[in-house]
Amino acid sequence: MIIRNSGVDASRLEWVKSSYSDSSNSNECVEVAAASGAVHVRDSKDLSVPELAFGETAWAGFVSYAADC
Repeated sequence: MIIRNSGVDASRLEWVKSSYSDSSNSNECVEVAAASGAVHVRDSKDLSVPELAFGETAWAGFVSYAADC
């Protein structure tokens, strides 16, 4: 489930850059932050775009699927 309004101030989250982001090419930067009940994902090169928030079950399913690819 995507949480449209998680009620969390994204600027107060501890963002971590994905290890798969290409450090030599700033056009591919994904960051994640864990919050109570949700995992937030954002495009770090354009912070004007709202982040996505995924419920914990949805995030776990995505991570499992991505690991199999």
